[in-house]
Amino acid sequence: MQDVVQWLKDNGNLKIIDEPLDVELEIPHVAYVEVKTDDSRPILFTKPINKAKGIEYDMPVLMNIFANKALTEKIFGKHPDDVAQGIEDLLKLKPPKGFKAKLAMLPKLFSLKNVFPKRLNFRGECQEVIIPKEEVDLDSLPILKTWEEDGGAFITMGQVYTQSLDGEMQNLGMYRLQQYDKNRLGMHWQIHKDASHFFDQYQRAGKKMPVTVAIGGDPLYIWCGQAPMPYGMFEMLLYGFVRNKNAQLVKSISNDIYIPRDVDIVIEGFVDPELTEIEGPFGDHTGYYTLKEPFPVMDVETITMKKHPVFQATVVGKPPLEDKYMGWATERIFLPMLKPMAPDLIDYNMPENGVFHNLIMAKMKTLYKGHAMQFMHAFWGVGQMSFVKHALFVGEDAPDLEESEALAAHILNRLSEDRVFITKGIVDHLDHSSSEQFVGGKLGLDATGDEVEEGLSDALSDEVLLAKIQEIQPSVKALKQYMTQTKNPVCVIMVEKTKSQQTLIKKLEVLKTHIKVLIIVDVINNDINNTYMLIWRVVNNIDASRDVVLTPIIAIDATNKSAVDGFTREWPGDTFCTKEVLDMLQEKGLIDIDEAFIRKFGLLPF
Repeated sequence: MQDVVQWLKDNGNLKIIDEPLDVELEIPHVAYVEVKTDDSRPILFTKPINKAKGIEYDMPVLMNIFANKALTEKIFGKHPDDVAQGIEDLLKLKPPKGFKAKLAMLPKLFSLKNVFPKRLNFRGECQEVIIPKEEVDLDSLPILKTWEEDGGAFITMGQVYTQSLDGEMQNLGMYRLQQYDKNRLGMHWQIHKDASHFFDQYQRAGKKMPVTVAIGGDPLYIWCGQAPMPYGMFEMLLYGFVRNKNAQLVKSISNDIYIPRDVDIVIEGFVDPELTEIEGPFGDHTGYYTLKEPFPVMDVETITMKKHPVFQATVVGKPPLEDKYMGWATERIFLPMLKPMAPDLIDYNMPENGVFHNLIMAKMKTLYKGHAMQFMHAFWGVGQMSFVKHALFVGEDAPDLEESEALAAHILNRLSEDRVFITKGIVDHLDHSSSEQFVGGKLGLDATGDEVEEGLSDALSDEVLLAKIQEIQPSVKALKQYMTQTKNPVCVIMVEKTKSQQTLIKKLEVLKTHIKVLIIVDVINNDINNTYMLIWRVVNNIDASRDVVLTPIIAIDATNKSAVDGFTREWPGDTFCTKEVLDMLQEKGLIDIDEAFIRKFGLLPF
């Protein structure tokens, strides 16, 4: 993959757009729409411009590299399950007994020499062009502004290389980077990330922290940057394992950090641990804006690049997006690493409309009472799994975890209040629904047992049930029941909210013979017929310790929270496209969408 663009032409059905398009909104909107289509393709924008700054860039922008499962598999060179099998074999490796066993192990041991990165003592292709500090200008890079309310332009596919104060540990992370001006970037490394831990070391020592950001090169670099490796393990080891060849690294020009020789662009600099600046807002992968918050700032010392660089970028927002396919590979490959702490785990799935950390479904062998609860605690206590908010466990007799409708029926037939476990714990930095940042409610469901005996005793049609509810509360505007063939049908209602929905839940207890599971969402920007986006909304919008009621009906308040709920944090808005930009792109024939597509994926407010 020396020439990623050519490789994508040959292997990925690369779409090439020669129309001059603005890095602000226009290019991101095309990529955002494309990745939601059934036949999503990577895109090369050959003529990026910046209308506001009057810039015509001399490098193309490459997006949607991980455009689909088939292309993701080609990038890895094998199915992610095959990578996982190799990791599992390695974890099970035991000292050989006898001469024949030792001989049989030699090829496996020999291949492990390719795992470790190799440091070169000469410059790489990424350093063919060197721009000194006095000439550094980040405006020379086609950095994108994705959403109208974003705080500025952001590098979205930056490989952020850092090292510990003593130089013993290295880290590769994928963090967004806000461009403040010609030579400063906001470093959005979240408090739980390795780079933030390294930053703490430099801060205590009162020293500036070296940072090098790489863009481009082998797409596997950026996947490694988001992989949930154990603390202290350099992500480039994973690259060597997958590729079965050493990552070749060269030293940065202005600091001691090593980066891959074949990346396209390198931004080097230092972070002063005493200085922070407001970063954001930014429309993130949750589909919501993350709010303004102080983060460290990188002063750029040097920029290096290939003679003919390609600027790689991604777009985040409401699912499905490119991270769906990156996350699929991560999910498959890291299954063996979960099994040592949960040996009876069969499989797990993190659906993209659960935005990964918000929802996980796991299949397991159940050997004793409380086994699923043991798994819940194990998941919530290790690495990035500790950020998971909602964990649903099924037994080995359950349907495949990607058979969503059959799996939902299986779970609902086993749902009861005594099988739901609610606790509190750590939540992701980006979580907006918890009353307190970093700490919030978690919900576990044990659906590994037999079907419950009792079903709905007095089912009503949607029309009749809506009328009964509106007699109690006129602010309820729509109703739809799902999975009515199960023991626990799901009743979704939409409200025009003016006060806490806990009051409404109390009032609706009189209808407990007609309702088993109640979900409440706002009328605004929700489609009661769109289950995909309803799931996205619910798992984003709830803190289980506050918003879930278990008796006499199971009720979930998935409305936006505000002062009427006693919620004191700022509630962020959805990421929405700009209608004028969509209309312009449609007129030029660069996208092909209709009203149904716009509604299906929540592209515009309604």
